[in-house]
Amino acid sequence: MTKTDTKTRVLVVDDEAGILDSLRILLRNEGFNCYTALGGKQGIEFLAAHSPDIVLTDVRMPMVTGIEVLSAARQHDPDMPVILMTAQASLQSAVQAVNEGAFYYIQKPFQNDELIAILRRAAEHRTLRAENKTLKQEIRRRGGSAVPRPVGGSKSWVEILRLAETVAPTESTVLIQGESGTGKEVIARYIHDLSQRIEGPFSSINCGALPESLLESELFGHVKGSFTGAVKDKSGLFTAAAGGTFFLDEIGETTPATQVKLLRVLQHREVIPVGATEAQPIDTRLLAATNRDLEEEIKRGGFRSDLYYRLNVIALHLPPLRQRVDDIPILAEHFLQRTAAQRREPLKHLTASAVDVLQSYQWPGNVRELENALERAVILSGDTIDVDGLPERLTRRTAEPLVAERTPVNPTLEAIEKAYIMWVLQSESGNKSRTAEVLGIDPSTLYRKLSRYGVEA
Repeated sequence: MTKTDTKTRVLVVDDEAGILDSLRILLRNEGFNCYTALGGKQGIEFLAAHSPDIVLTDVRMPMVTGIEVLSAARQHDPDMPVILMTAQASLQSAVQAVNEGAFYYIQKPFQNDELIAILRRAAEHRTLRAENKTLKQEIRRRGGSAVPRPVGGSKSWVEILRLAETVAPTESTVLIQGESGTGKEVIARYIHDLSQRIEGPFSSINCGALPESLLESELFGHVKGSFTGAVKDKSGLFTAAAGGTFFLDEIGETTPATQVKLLRVLQHREVIPVGATEAQPIDTRLLAATNRDLEEEIKRGGFRSDLYYRLNVIALHLPPLRQRVDDIPILAEHFLQRTAAQRREPLKHLTASAVDVLQSYQWPGNVRELENALERAVILSGDTIDVDGLPERLTRRTAEPLVAERTPVNPTLEAIEKAYIMWVLQSESGNKSRTAEVLGIDPSTLYRKLSRYGVEA
């Protein structure tokens, strides 16, 4: 029988010394480097100090179970295959093991050949994952990235992309600023795809879409019984994004209490679940975005200065679409191609007059508004999209000014945002669901903003 690579290190965890001795002899005879741990506690301690290639652990052990060993292994290295073994196999436990990320689930007693075959597949799986990651990094290093660049060729946009490409391989926190709809999440995903964490998850949350209590539970997790409805422990998104990137959109919408907890995450790289007393370490890169002027919010007392400076290690300021006029035809063609592919229809083209209208419009909703306008035009137009196929607001020359005469000469970003939201609401005849869709925000976010403006939701 072919021996496996002697560099493959296997950690075996069981609460029975006799089983450990037998498996140690078996694995070493088959060419594995075998390490053993008596019980789950020793297994987790070994993981904290070393990095085995594969973990083989019993499920039912006193104090610390195999599922807990699996969780620790996945947190230590998401690519580490973990094989669970138990004498009390059931469909429920097997499903739980797979959901927790186990590579394989084997029932005792098992045949030695069966176990060795599984270990060899696990070793091959890990090797392929490592080679794949190395290959992707080499492609990026040589400048031939397989990651497509976000669409656009204007000078301001290209400068943003170059800065994003420079900071992507680092672990630095990035704060992405810009008006709603400018592509902040697109840039965040681009940074993740070019980073060393490409194999890890990209998780995101809109901080303005959830009430404070629910937002904290989603971010940090909670323990059973910490509040009504908390029927079991739940991991937060910071923990779920282990080995990857976590994108906090609209961080300017968070409350002071949540900001304090976010500051702790950035300072100590750990989270405390709601209702818990012990902190849990995290391994995730943080990207944040906002359409607010956080420096102005600091002056008003709405945002913590210490959190701002922690977030603002690298700042990316995305230009509004009205400052990227040359990109509008490129973006329009991109959206039309994507819509045609999604609808499985022939590609529709814009007339020269329609392109002129698109480039003359100010696009207060930015790229998101352009995408929505073109989707509507595709549905309502024939083979070619002319001016009459575009939304009326794009061609209306006598539209009410976005900012009232009483607005100061140099209005704040919040004043402009309020004026635009009220204008879209009026354009949609007071339909708040449609207004939220045009703005590209959640209805709950719109209701909260209208309440702040003194408008009944």
